[in-house]
Amino acid sequence: MEVTIIGAGLAGSEAALQLAKRDIKVNLYEMRPLKTTGAHTGENCAEFVCSNSLGSADITNASGLLKREMELLDGELIKTAYECRVPAGSALAIDRNLFSEKITEKIKTNKNITLIREEINKIPNTPVIVASGPLTSESLAEDIKNFTENEHLYFFDAIAPIIEKDSIDFNKAFYASRYDKGDAAYINCPMNKDEYTNFYNILINAPKIELKEFEKNAKFFESCLPIEVLASRGVDTLRFGPMKPVGLIDKRTGIENYAVVQLRQDNSAKTLYNLVGFQTNLKWGSQKELVKSIPGLENANIVRYGVMHRNTFINSPKILNAALQTRKRADLFFAGQITGTEGYTESIASGLLAGINMANYLTGKKLLELPKETMLGALTHYISDSAHEKFQPINSNWGLLPPIDLPKKERKNKKLKAELMAKRSEECFKL
Repeated sequence: MEVTIIGAGLAGSEAALQLAKRDIKVNLYEMRPLKTTGAHTGENCAEFVCSNSLGSADITNASGLLKREMELLDGELIKTAYECRVPAGSALAIDRNLFSEKITEKIKTNKNITLIREEINKIPNTPVIVASGPLTSESLAEDIKNFTENEHLYFFDAIAPIIEKDSIDFNKAFYASRYDKGDAAYINCPMNKDEYTNFYNILINAPKIELKEFEKNAKFFESCLPIEVLASRGVDTLRFGPMKPVGLIDKRTGIENYAVVQLRQDNSAKTLYNLVGFQTNLKWGSQKELVKSIPGLENANIVRYGVMHRNTFINSPKILNAALQTRKRADLFFAGQITGTEGYTESIASGLLAGINMANYLTGKKLLELPKETMLGALTHYISDSAHEKFQPINSNWGLLPPIDLPKKERKNKKLKAELMAKRSEECFKL
């Protein structure tokens, strides 16, 4: 038995490792470095392109529960993510380079996986998992479109700048996590009202990189909006979003500032930090001016500027079932962000499920369709629900799960609801 996997990103790498440990041979195709994507920076497998955070690791958070479910399913990448963890409060942030190096080494040394550096232009007529990601090449995207008989949907994603820690002025910046949760892992750059007003004026007047003609009706994914798009909604939008100061007290002064820019550790050496929520499509000169207007970052050395790129995803409700198998062809599965599951954790989880189900299909076992009471089950049932008329990408959230019955006096207790939903999910895995 042999399976082709297209794409050695997060989903494809997880699927390959799942198949390999079930003693199924895998040909894992990755077009990088022969052909670049415009967002990736290297050639390693499982590269984190945007943020280095997988979100909360707390199971009372939707993303945290999804991580726990991956552990219960014996996921490979989630194990490595914890091995490469860097301080970020309750979030699971990683040293992205170390992580991708470790996954690449696991793949290259696995006797059941052959890593092939070559572009695939058409879906093979053999068992295959398409995990080509949101930056699928034009030729493969065209073949997928022909297979699905549906036009591709798309939205735009943006990447935040990364700066060197040594260039931060700690006479102004300070370490703290919101409400002192976890370690004081974030670097915070405080702003008073005048400083924020200056920053905002630079931002809304800054020139952006010109989109191509076919990109001008861009559809943005709401949870990853470019900072300039957020700012266009009103002068205080950022202060109630990525720059909210609530719960961040500078212990040197005891002040909760007017606005705060947070920076999150990006590597194990603690030399690089990314600007939280600063995804952007501004021209690089404008990005430099904007970053240097932030107190504490006047002399910041920007090692990677933000960029924006088109993300492609299929109309999954018309194409897939909840096992991530195509309805049209039993030996073809999709996984990762191309299915409309948005986020790093979600991408890995879908690769995990696709890998398990391809193995089940090849060995004549029943495909695994997780209950809707689990986060991964709820997510895959959502993206495969044929009742959708206007499908858009989605990440893990409590609204996907069936509600929990609580006494009337407890119905507004969100923490209790989350705890009970998490417990209910874990019980499903014991059956």
